[in-house]
Amino acid sequence: MDSTPSASFWHTRLGSFFSRPWLGVLSRTLAAIGGGYALAATCSMFLALALPIARSQAVLTGMLMGIALCACAALWAFATRTALRAWVGILIPTALFWLGAMWIGARA
Repeated sequence: MDSTPSASFWHTRLGSFFSRPWLGVLSRTLAAIGGGYALAATCSMFLALALPIARSQAVLTGMLMGIALCACAALWAFATRTALRAWVGILIPTALFWLGAMWIGARA
């Protein structure tokens, strides 16, 4: 017996499941909420370590910038063409902020 009909059956079922619009909206919502929070936290951490001003002022500035970036991440998540691009556009800056903060923290 040929396995092609079975393979196409599952491909069709999975393809139709992942093409549902609510999954894209769910993914973008999770990117906006979770990714935005991660971006805000890592930005705050990086700026608190990197800014050459008094520590309390650096922390406050980092937190304020984090709030603005969290809002921008939510806008980005729903403005991009695909949900994958939304995730990538949020996670790459988050990883860069985190790597920068770890590098500065290791030097200090």
